[in-house]
Amino acid sequence: MRPEEMYLFDPAEKPLDRLAPGGGFCGVFRSIGCVGDSLSSGEFESKKENGENGYHDMFEYSWGQYIARETGAVVRNFSRGGMTAKEYWNTFADDMGYWDPSLACQAYIIALGVNDLYYCRWEVGSTDDVHPDEPEKNPETFAGYYGKIISRLRAIQPRARFFLMSMPKEPDDANELRRAHRDLLDGMTRIFPHTYLLDFYEYFPEQTAEFKNFFYTGTHLDPMGYLFTARCVESYIDWHIRRDPRAFAEVPFIGTSLGYHEKP
Repeated sequence: MRPEEMYLFDPAEKPLDRLAPGGGFCGVFRSIGCVGDSLSSGEFESKKENGENGYHDMFEYSWGQYIARETGAVVRNFSRGGMTAKEYWNTFADDMGYWDPSLACQAYIIALGVNDLYYCRWEVGSTDDVHPDEPEKNPETFAGYYGKIISRLRAIQPRARFFLMSMPKEPDDANELRRAHRDLLDGMTRIFPHTYLLDFYEYFPEQTAEFKNFFYTGTHLDPMGYLFTARCVESYIDWHIRRDPRAFAEVPFIGTSLGYHEKP
């Protein structure tokens, strides 16, 4: 095998058929923003003396920071336990200063939906709710708020690449909701340029009791679970890049006035 052959794309290869060594071509990004909830924040559960659970965001254990250490990229956690797309848009990002152009990234990984759809029971909505160039027209649905977040980030960093993460299957009765979430995100990849689906619903391991026994403590991932998720995220991004390398050839020019085929 020639050295380059291990990097080339096999049309029969599915996402996560292999975990990319060293983060693979995810390493072409030098700055990545992770917009999400507890599972993007390295959240761990503890037990209080009264038996109640404590919840702790520990960013250094988040899958984003595992990617940072693997690839050498600067990865920013724009996340917090319990986060929803609605709260992120209405208050959280403003309160935390996350729209600051100095924090602009070459790539964004968005992992929102668990709290919106399971716990808050917001309406999922559809791609009809998303107006990329006029986000003020988006209605108050999950789709509407999610679309507003992408539009705002694209206004800050127009040539950024976006990776939208769906939720993996579980052996329960909520997979129809997870599928609707995945289908919505898949639709958004057709609305926004440079936007890609991380289809964890289809390709990430099902969250079985056996899986959770190893990778979870309580209802959140354990250290091994966050590290494993990091390997899957960066490998999925690597898959997208190897599948269409020309779409990522000008990543170094993101955030500059330079371009080759892409307009600055």
